[in-house]
Amino acid sequence: MKEKRKNKVLMSGNEAMGLGAFTAGCRFYAGYPITPQNELTAYMASCMRLPGRTFVQAESELAAINMVFGASAAGFRTMTSSSSPGISLKQEGISYLAGAQLPAVIINVSRGGPGLGNIASSQSDYFQSTRGGGHGDYFTPVLSPWSVEEAFNLVILAFDMADFYRTPILVLADAIIGQMMEPINLNRKPLIRNRKPKRWSLTGAKNRPPNIVKSFFLQEGLLEEHNLLLEKKWQKIKLREQRSSIYGKKKVDCLIVAYGSQARIARQAVDVLSCQGIKAGLFRPITLWPYPDKALKKAASLARKIVVVEQSLGQMVEDVKLALPNKEINFLGKTGGGIPSSLEIVKFVKKLTKN
Repeated sequence: MKEKRKNKVLMSGNEAMGLGAFTAGCRFYAGYPITPQNELTAYMASCMRLPGRTFVQAESELAAINMVFGASAAGFRTMTSSSSPGISLKQEGISYLAGAQLPAVIINVSRGGPGLGNIASSQSDYFQSTRGGGHGDYFTPVLSPWSVEEAFNLVILAFDMADFYRTPILVLADAIIGQMMEPINLNRKPLIRNRKPKRWSLTGAKNRPPNIVKSFFLQEGLLEEHNLLLEKKWQKIKLREQRSSIYGKKKVDCLIVAYGSQARIARQAVDVLSCQGIKAGLFRPITLWPYPDKALKKAASLARKIVVVEQSLGQMVEDVKLALPNKEINFLGKTGGGIPSSLEIVKFVKKLTKN
């Protein structure tokens, strides 16, 4: 019996996220060039030329996010992408999307900051991503891939979640994930859900009452009522959408907590430590909001030491501390494009576990 040949394609993370959007049925994309996500915009420019799809290179990041708002209100699956400074410019529009309960996918291929910073990989957009980012009481669910293939799959998931919850979803990658190239398996067809008609959308009011899409509530008490309705949504997402993975042994001397590209480096450190007789494990949050605190508590209950590895001065470490208030949390991080190496992680853990 002949073995079925796998359909593998070599792609960059940026291209894979574009393919994920196309596969998920993205009908409208608007963006503005910025390094290190330009390959994603270029990919969308190529594939969105097909009938029924629209690509716009907007005149600015502000214009792009507001075009996404309009297309989403009309019922289309929509996406924009940028990198850190560009995502900052989109925050007002993201707040409007959340307030108006409009689905959209926003991809951030993050780079060093603050300010213009540099074009190197960074994880210093964590606070902005997981705390709403714009004005008002809202949250943006955040998915964080650690491989090219997972970047493809999480973008598809993001479109499904956006439509199901009627909210913007952020995919937080980084320059390493965006620029690296890996084969992705296209043999398995991804599950595309939530393709029901959007009866709330603005498609013309012929033979039906008019729909209203807005986030503006001037009458006393109406905005509070609306925000409490949104809060119920955030709570549902917290209960249903926590995602994570664990690598290594369950009962460990040290549990390393890392996400995105840094989790890949930490995984290598776990393997080295295991070969040297130190039981180590890796906890990787896939959703950064809602943070998978329940799974982390369970994994950490069997660990003697906890180490958080980030490519920042320490942002996710705050969520780890909130999830594990009775544990000592140790931090290893670098900023401005610096990357903690697997050797540095190994040395840090070895020194820690001696005590």
